[in-house]
Amino acid sequence: MRLSTVRLHDERATAAARHEGDELVLLPYSDVGELLSSGDDWPERATAEWDERIALGTASLAPVVPHPNKIVCLGLNYATHIKEMGRPTPAYPTLFAKYDGSLIGAHDDIRMPAVSDDLDWEAELGIVIGHRARHVSADKALAYVGGYTVVNDITVRDWQHRTREFLSGKTFEATTPVGPSLVTPDELPPGASGLTISCSVDGHTMQKSNTSDLLFDVASIIAYVSTIITLLPGDLIATGTPGGVGAGRDPKVFLQPGQELVTTVEGVGELHNTVVREEK
Repeated sequence: MRLSTVRLHDERATAAARHEGDELVLLPYSDVGELLSSGDDWPERATAEWDERIALGTASLAPVVPHPNKIVCLGLNYATHIKEMGRPTPAYPTLFAKYDGSLIGAHDDIRMPAVSDDLDWEAELGIVIGHRARHVSADKALAYVGGYTVVNDITVRDWQHRTREFLSGKTFEATTPVGPSLVTPDELPPGASGLTISCSVDGHTMQKSNTSDLLFDVASIIAYVSTIITLLPGDLIATGTPGGVGAGRDPKVFLQPGQELVTTVEGVGELHNTVVREEK
């Protein structure tokens, strides 16, 4: 099953929707996050029949969960990215957070901050939590996955490196595309392992790897984070990026206004986003 959050005609409201071929079946929930929070039987609610449908090709997609309670991100989770950034291999997951104001939809413009020219790409597999999780063991962790999505953890590198903490470079407004849908685990290999992940800029492949190369896999990430804090339905976890980012190149390469970014996770979906310069 695939679920998306779609913007309705007045652009002020959204609805959760189920994919059926070239159509979206609108569900009686304001977004996918509300659906996931409706109870542990949310998959049954999501498959119920409803009359209102819209064409997928005409839909404006919001972030798959527009307002998650938590956005937890991992850094340094692929060996190729650890090497290109000149960092030691971490013994534990490197965690940081984002705020929901940074999230945009699968085809929305990425807002390049007026204060920086160092905008970089980071293709990532996203985990969307489907059930409340606390002190979950790794061998049971996959049962708490609601589904998977595609994320690009767009990073403002000069702001990221102003201090030892990542946050300021990771949560600029309207910079992080998420979508186009939540894909339930039954459509993918266990833990979404073995999937090709890639990112291109204006048709040139910049990143290409496989989710089997994650240093900390999906199950171990959920187990680790749920030891720290309760994960709630709709929470988003970005699992880290492989090598090939702009800051890891010599010379460094950063995004420019007008460039198109395509982020793909095999079997999950594609993001198509254009960079636009923010106006103060």
